[in-house]
Amino acid sequence: RARALLQQLPPQDCDERYCPDLAEEERRQLRAFSARRRQEALGQGLACPVPGPCHGCPCRKCGRRLNKGDPGISASRLGDQFWHPSCFSCHFCHQQLVDLIYFQQDGRIYCGRHHAELFRPRCASCDQLIFMEECIEAEGQRWHLEHFCCLECDEPLRGQRYVMRSGRPCCRGCFESLFAEPCQACGDPIGADSEEVTHQGLHWHARASCLCCSLCRKALRGQPLTCRRGRLFCSDTCSRGQDASSTASDSSDSAFASAPSPDS
Repeated sequence: RARALLQQLPPQDCDERYCPDLAEEERRQLRAFSARRRQEALGQGLACPVPGPCHGCPCRKCGRRLNKGDPGISASRLGDQFWHPSCFSCHFCHQQLVDLIYFQQDGRIYCGRHHAELFRPRCASCDQLIFMEECIEAEGQRWHLEHFCCLECDEPLRGQRYVMRSGRPCCRGCFESLFAEPCQACGDPIGADSEEVTHQGLHWHARASCLCCSLCRKALRGQPLTCRRGRLFCSDTCSRGQDASSTASDSSDSAFASAPSPDS
């Protein structure tokens, strides 16, 4: 219950004490925003048996009828309507509302988190609402200007190139040193600016010198390919030829090893 409350009713959405880094103007906007929401949208559902005059009324969410005496939830801000207890949930995330606390907007009920996000963007880093005039938008999320930083080294990324890693931005240097996959052909990391080809969980640079047949060196970009023992081939013929040359080499080495030395 405590975890659900923190998720549905973030304290930083209504109390400036949980937002110590806000400038004074942002604090003023947060206070006004919180007061307006409490006055215009906040309510608490009432659990009660459906009264006789509402016998047969449809559930506001699912439309199935509620009979007299059935357990129901009413919301005073939305008039004489009822919900099944399991239907009294946030319109956006569909989670049941903890302690029946809801916010209404345009006839729909929301948890506090998603009601606030109807009006203000939320920073993907600190989880606070953004009251600044400017913010950074990337990958479908928004950040405070100072919070759009590399997840590893905290280097500010505003105006810089970055790579997303587990939903967080990462600078090119950290990505290439910590997360870049090694090329199966040359062994070098595949950098953020390099084109990459993946096959059977293995990785190659997309350049011709790496993405080519291991036997005949034919470029394989955009071509059919086969992979055996981590090596690429343009055809089954080349893959069998590689096996044959490996077998021949092994046989020669064995014959050489078994031949008597000149001294003997």
